[in-house]
This record gives sequence, structure tokens and C-alpha cells, in this order.
Amino acid sequence: MAPSAMTRWTKSLSDAQPVSYWLDDPGRPAPEPALTGDDRCDLLVVGGGYSGLWTALIAKERDPGRDVVLVEGREAGWAASGRNGGFCAASLTHGIANGLSRWPGEIEKLEELGARNLDEIEAAVKRYSIDCDFERTGEIDVATEPHQVAEVREMYEEMAAHGLAGGAELLDADAVREQVDSPTFLGGLWDRDGVAMLHPAKLAWGLKRACVEKGVRVYEHTPALELASAGAGMAVRTPYGRVFARQVALATNIFPSLVKRVRAYTVPVYDYALMTEPLSEEQLAAIGWRNRQGLGDSANQFHYFRLSADNRILWGGYDAIYPFGGKVRAEYDDRPETYAKLAGHFFTCFPQLEGVRFTHAWGGAIDTCSRFSAFFGTAHKGRVAYAAGYTGLGVGATRFGADVMLDLLSGERTERTSLEMVRTKPLPFPPEPFAWTGVALTKWSLARSDANGGKRNLWLKTMDKLGLGFDS
Repeated sequence: MAPSAMTRWTKSLSDAQPVSYWLDDPGRPAPEPALTGDDRCDLLVVGGGYSGLWTALIAKERDPGRDVVLVEGREAGWAASGRNGGFCAASLTHGIANGLSRWPGEIEKLEELGARNLDEIEAAVKRYSIDCDFERTGEIDVATEPHQVAEVREMYEEMAAHGLAGGAELLDADAVREQVDSPTFLGGLWDRDGVAMLHPAKLAWGLKRACVEKGVRVYEHTPALELASAGAGMAVRTPYGRVFARQVALATNIFPSLVKRVRAYTVPVYDYALMTEPLSEEQLAAIGWRNRQGLGDSANQFHYFRLSADNRILWGGYDAIYPFGGKVRAEYDDRPETYAKLAGHFFTCFPQLEGVRFTHAWGGAIDTCSRFSAFFGTAHKGRVAYAAGYTGLGVGATRFGADVMLDLLSGERTERTSLEMVRTKPLPFPPEPFAWTGVALTKWSLARSDANGGKRNLWLKTMDKLGLGFDS
């Protein structure tokens, strides 16, 4: 990238605020009071992101008489649930390709359950009048290199062979540019019904309101510090009190699990995004995008992008940063060198938007596991359930994970708990310095693969065989 281009593109960042656009909202609800003293309940949910909020809400839907408490260390939706791209996908397996490679015998059932889960999210948004800009516009997987055109076609053919291509449409260069016009687009695969766009923070805030209205006692600014057995139930210690519960659902995702053996299964990978100012009618016309789909390119180091309700473009992805030691820290949320890189990529994709400025630039941690999709389990003789490892595709899948946790706590065998995906775990990550070295080597190899026509080197082939990898 020439210095003059870098200077021109980085000027677009001069007014960008280092905060999530979604959370920078005057309508943000006030937090619920912190827990002081002791409380007792049937079910304690730890974590106030999508995973915990769906768990608490569905628990009350299943049994309105169940006494449910939710504790959140800061405020509902402040972490990944308020910082993501707002792509609510039906896929439970981080895409069909990942699902086919890991659970080929279950892929039809997994796709069916995922589609049903997305329908249920849409129904809940309507039922609880959650104003989260929900638009079921689908997503286009865009090819920007010749080898990606072939890969997209092969994916479509494999989906068709499994009877899973009903809602998909293969697009050539002219067809994809008719949908969204970029000189970099060479083809694409449009999933017409399997992805919705939404305002992620408003979804979290709406779920919190629905929980409270259902009778869930929500305590914010109440981190869970310790989990221990207490008679026939469990006790969770917080800074100013304790919660005694018959059962506990852990929905802490990237934050260290209160069940210590679970911690090795996830690492934090930091992802970053930019948000533009609202586009004018002329700017929108220059790029088309009349059907408002989400988009993602097909590279290993990929970008995801979409329109907001007020016609801003969110542009994120590409860099995926793993900090040595795997710690979650606030200083990692802001990374100017990545923002500059993303700005350059944005104007390469949409040169007709030269002069557009970015208003927000932010980052956050993704709870990444080695199989890229959630894993589940129980502890303390079945009194505690957990779900984690959504790897960046949790906006929709966390609702399914909530159902799984409640199924596990019930002790009943269901179509969800019978799945191999639910009954098995990913491979854990090795300790440092091996984790950091492995992630760094994988990132380097993925970049080389993108630059060399998609060819995978010996390291990536070995990771594929082991079921390990790395994703943005």
C-alpha cells in the first residue's frame, strides 16, 4: 500500500470514536441494581450476554413458576453481544463446510435445527416487541479471487448433493455486482433465508427487558467470583453477596469459566470493526445494495460487512489477534493499526465511496474453540451446565445453546442432547508458549494460502487432519 494511499485512507478515521457504534446509543437502558446480600433461586444464570439472556428467558417460557436469577459482571450486552456485526445466522456449525467436515452424518439434522432456531428468534423478537432492526435479508458469500469462484461453486454443489441448497443461489460476477457493486467481486453464493441482519445491542437490551417482565431477577455489576457445592445445590459468591441455587447455567463464553477444566477449550481472539457515517442516496446508488444482504468475502482472512438501519456500512474482520497468554483485557479493544488496514481494504472494495468517513472503530474478544462451533457439558453431578466456543457466530447459535443447557439440566435425552456435536468436545488448546506459536504459524499460513490461490501448506493440512484451526 503506497504511503499516499495510506494517508488518504487513514484520514477517514480522524473522527472515529473508539467505542462500539451499537453501544453508543442514548436509548441504552439503565443497569439493574447489583446484588447485595444473599438470594436463593431454582436456576442461576451467570452471564448477561445473548447466551445467558436466552437461557433465563427460555427457562421461564418452559416453566413460568421456575424462580430464575441472572447475574452479570457489568451490563447486559456490553461485551461480544454488543460489539458484533449483527449477523444472526441459522447455522449452528459455523457454516455448512465446517459442519460437513465434522458431523457429516448429522448435517441435515443440524441444518434443520438451525433453521428452526432462527425462526424461533424471529418469533421471539415479534412476541416481545424487541425493536432491534431485524431484517431477514440473507447473506452473500463473495468471491474476490479466481480460486474462490471455484470454491464457492464447489460449496454450492456439495450443498445440493445433501439437499441443502434450496435457499441458496449461485451468482456469477455480473449477478453479484447487480446486488452490490464492487470491482473486486467475481462471484458469490447467496443464502437467501438463513441469515438475518439486526442491531445486536438492541437485541440484548430487548431480551433483558423480556426477562425482567417474565419475573427473572437480574443483577448487573455483579461478577460471579466462585462456584461451590452447597448441600443439594450450588452457591455462587459475588462481591457483595451470594446466590444459592438448585441449578446453575454458565453463560460466560470468553471469560474464565467457573468450572476450571473448561478454560483450556477456548482462547480469546480479538476482532475489529469500523462503522461509516450514514451514506447519502447518491452514495447508496453508486454501490447498489438495494436488498440489504449481509456480505462476507471468501478468503481465509475475511471481511464481513452490512448496512445498518440508517444506511451506514459496518466493515469488520480480516485481522484476528490472539494476545500472548490468552488474557481478556480492555486495552486490546482498541487497535489503530488494524483500523488503518481495514480502512484501506474498505476503499479498495468500494472506490466509489472515496471521501466517506468513519464515525466508530472498536474491537472485542471472540470465544474461539478449535472446532469453531459451540461445545457443551455439565459439572457438579449435573447441577451445572455450560456452553461456550461460538467462535464469532453466536448471535443466533446462543439461543440453541440455551436450549441445550436447559435440556442438560433437566436430565432428559432430547433431539439436541442426542447430537454428536453436543456429546463431544473440541480439542483443548495447548499451554503457552505453544498456543501463541501455533496461532501465529496458522495465521501466517492462512495469509500465504490467500496469496497463493488457496493452496494449503503442510502446517494447515496437518491442522485440518487434527481438527484444529483458526478463524476470524
